[in-house]
Amino acid sequence: MKPVFSTSEPPILKVTGRNYGYPVRRIFCVGRNYAEHVLELGNKVEKKQPFYFTKSAFSLLGSEKNLTYPPMTNELHHEVELVVAIAKPLQKANREDLKVSIFGYACGLDMTRRDLQSIAKKQGKPWDMSKDFDGSAIIGKITEAKKVPDIRKANLKLFLNNRLQQHGQISDMIHSVDEILLDLSKYTQLIPGDLVMTGTPAGVSAVKPGDLLVAQIDGLTELKVKITE
Repeated sequence: MKPVFSTSEPPILKVTGRNYGYPVRRIFCVGRNYAEHVLELGNKVEKKQPFYFTKSAFSLLGSEKNLTYPPMTNELHHEVELVVAIAKPLQKANREDLKVSIFGYACGLDMTRRDLQSIAKKQGKPWDMSKDFDGSAIIGKITEAKKVPDIRKANLKLFLNNRLQQHGQISDMIHSVDEILLDLSKYTQLIPGDLVMTGTPAGVSAVKPGDLLVAQIDGLTELKVKITE
């Protein structure tokens, strides 16, 4: 009997004020990019070079959705992040290339099974199962870059059940957006459809079913998600 395979279309992110969407290809994530967050997890601040991990495009969850509490964890953490959407191909980029390479920005949540990550780190094993799972990349509507005066001056906040839990400035990043794109494009060609999650400030904490998360970044459409059983 011939097997039946599903042909999935790429996930689509909405674009604020537009009737079209942004098809998502790959999701790159920058680890340990805010000094206070690095320290709160007991790690050493390294400023030499960014490091990366990835999430599948099919781990994507849009705004105003519910996130079902994932299996195999008792310590699901939120991490609010600025997300960058690529507009034009970038490979071994220079600063001139960056002027037209960013399509837009969005609020994001890098959801993390912290207990699994801690175990993996202690055993010297990969983090994959702690970072890449259904709904682990929660990303709101994209605001086009031309509508954002200067993302470097923006504040980012995460409210947990209406209580301010995370707060930082984009300028607090160890590696700026430009530095990340210049570095990442040395390793791979970034093309339209690629997203880069740029790291989280201090204040990460565990969530439980019933919790409401609201992520905000100045000038961007806010992101809301509820955790369910």
